[in-house]
Amino acid sequence: MTDGRVNPSQRLEHQGISGLGNVYYNMIEPKLVEETIRRGEARLGRGGAVLVTTGAHTGRSPKDKFVVRTPSVEDTIWWENNAPMAPDAFDRLHRDMLDHMKGRDYFVQDLYAGADPEHRLDVRVVTELAWHGLFSRHLLRRPAREELDDFIPEFTIINCPGFKADPARHGCRSETVIAINFDRKLILIGNTAYAGEIKKSVFTLLNYILPGKGVMSMHCSANHAIGDPDDVAVFFGLSGTGKTTLSADPSRILIGDDEHGWSENGTFNFEGGCYAKTINLNPEAEPEIYATTTRFATVVENMVYDPETLELDFEDNSITDNMRCAYPLDYISNASPTARGGQPRNVIMLTCDAYGVLPPIARLTPAQAMYHFLSGFTSKTPGTEVGVTEPIPTFSTCFGAPFMPRRPEVYGKLLQQKIAATGASCWLVNTGWTGGAYGTGRRMPIKATRALLSAALDGSLNGVAFRRDPNFGFEVPVSVPGVEDALLDPRGTWADPVAYDAQAQKLVRMFADNFAQYVDHIDEEVRAAAIG
Repeated sequence: MTDGRVNPSQRLEHQGISGLGNVYYNMIEPKLVEETIRRGEARLGRGGAVLVTTGAHTGRSPKDKFVVRTPSVEDTIWWENNAPMAPDAFDRLHRDMLDHMKGRDYFVQDLYAGADPEHRLDVRVVTELAWHGLFSRHLLRRPAREELDDFIPEFTIINCPGFKADPARHGCRSETVIAINFDRKLILIGNTAYAGEIKKSVFTLLNYILPGKGVMSMHCSANHAIGDPDDVAVFFGLSGTGKTTLSADPSRILIGDDEHGWSENGTFNFEGGCYAKTINLNPEAEPEIYATTTRFATVVENMVYDPETLELDFEDNSITDNMRCAYPLDYISNASPTARGGQPRNVIMLTCDAYGVLPPIARLTPAQAMYHFLSGFTSKTPGTEVGVTEPIPTFSTCFGAPFMPRRPEVYGKLLQQKIAATGASCWLVNTGWTGGAYGTGRRMPIKATRALLSAALDGSLNGVAFRRDPNFGFEVPVSVPGVEDALLDPRGTWADPVAYDAQAQKLVRMFADNFAQYVDHIDEEVRAAAIG
């Protein structure tokens, strides 16, 4: 076996994994890049980027994700949202995966999630592919080298893209499987090379563990004002709503782009890197993210490129709309070195409204904020999940239902408590369509969104006139410097206002029908904020 820094007592054999070929422990980035290229897993791109494809799975497979149903989690898992797997089926899956691993080379990374040391989760990632080890080093956080001698993982992830599950034997849906066993502190991933499954598995763990400690886990990006780490903004939203783009503001310090905690100590990034979508990435609008695509060891995933010049094509979505790049946080020049900030002053909920009904920004009361947080209205954008080829309006509670193991009210009540304790301002921002629904209207101009967010964050938006939206009850600014007045009134952007009214009423009914499932679990103030 080939070793990096690792305590012999913590080798894989002590976790019941034996008979492997070479095992590469805690390789650093240059060595992982070398191994990735040597093994033919990827092409070396411009600047030393690593160009990979993930085969049939170019997005997550949420229907193939399972939680093992054991007595310790029986009463705390949201089973309507998390497919159960029987413990004996998991045991068979584990044994069969270990058999599959025998004789093969593996890459081990000892990492952790959570920049707040009081809420850190140590994770061991065991991967069949060298580039998955590289991805994991980017997206999780790296302990100091001297910590590795005594590193004891709380959870272990085993990722075997070459392993195919047997639905009849393993109690799963297909040959692809992501199975989480909280009792055995083990996650098994098979038959998918999509690296995002590793990242989101860790997120799911934190979404279960941290709320039990009074820490709000959030599917959000976050930044803070330059020179004032207590002026924090968090941006909730599903993939494709603009979390990464809008938080990477050169006038603010980036805490992180996707997953954060809100504890008694403030805001902290779970991750050590970013996983940015690259479709139509613009060097003028997003220069820093664009630049990472030619940085050393950046993992460029499922992008078309010229085989001779290695020039990336940011518009060619023939592989997937979900083309991405993974890179360490310090590749962004204004990233926080600590990945931490104070208590959020502004809470922004990003929605991609494919109906073209919602305004570009609205001010929410705390009760309305919980209502929209539990609703989680947005549109799944192409490529983020298998089979999604055009925007699909959806309600994804807490802006991250696929990663929520507990009932949504657990997260909603935590958010409500945090907002009440800090007095944070709350905003709903639509990055979807204006002037009509998808197919008729146009995408909300990014410049307008940025201008409105800047006004919200610097406080100037509080000084303008607002109107009450007749459909949703929230407050919408009438006029904001630097933004067309017409854009602030979505009804006025439609060629046919009567068609807008019909579309708006349709969306109001959808909100009301969806929210009915939460009514018995929430307080009267939030019920009163409900629409419809």
